[in-house]
This record gives sequence, C-alpha cells and structure tokens, in this order.
Amino acid sequence: MEGDLVVADWTPEEHHQAFPGVLNGGIIGALLDCHCNWTAAYHLMKAQGAATPPCTVTADYTIVLKRPTPMGPVHLSAKPVSIEGDRVVVEGTLTGENGKVTATCRGTFVAVKEGHPAYHRW
Repeated sequence: MEGDLVVADWTPEEHHQAFPGVLNGGIIGALLDCHCNWTAAYHLMKAQGAATPPCTVTADYTIVLKRPTPMGPVHLSAKPVSIEGDRVVVEGTLTGENGKVTATCRGTFVAVKEGHPAYHRW
C-alpha cells in the first residue's frame, strides 16, 4: 500500500511473451483485472469496517495498451475512484521496467453474496 494505491511487482517468464522481448497483451489484461479486483476488495473491506475482504467480481473493465511492455519486472498500481454500496470503480496502471506506463485499466468491481458462483472462491 502507498496511501490509497495498492501496488505489486511481478516478473514475467518466457512463456508470457507475445513475441520476443514483449509481454503478451492478454497477460497484461489478466494482471490488471486481478490487481484492480483486489484493490476493490481491499477498499470495500476498509469502507465497511470488515475484518476480511468481500468476494468481488469484475462487472466491466477496459484495458488500454499504450505501448509495448518490455519483458522484465513490471509494476502494478491501482486506486479506487468511487465506492458506492457494493461497487467500486478502480483505475490501474502497469509500468514497465523502463519506468514508462505501458497499459491502463478502468473497471467496476462488485461484491457478491452467498449463492453467487464466485462467492468465497478464494
């Protein structure tokens, strides 16, 4: 955590390449979706004063691939831009080893209740 930012670092392996030296766009989408989802769960937990994060799912998300992401460590950061009831809108970024933002995400993540297929899946 860095203030409201939830941060993580990740290092891809060779099988995560789209082509030599460049991270696959689908992997980038999965990273940002997952990271933003956990950001939503964390901030919902804090907003609700709960001891554990709620189970959240992705309602929608958009990934913008700004430039090729070089293979090597990447940095993820995300923060909530709004929290309304059980919904959180989150914005996230993926930064390459060179310090340049290579992809962004904006998505809506929703807490689910018992009976939903994703409830307590993790």
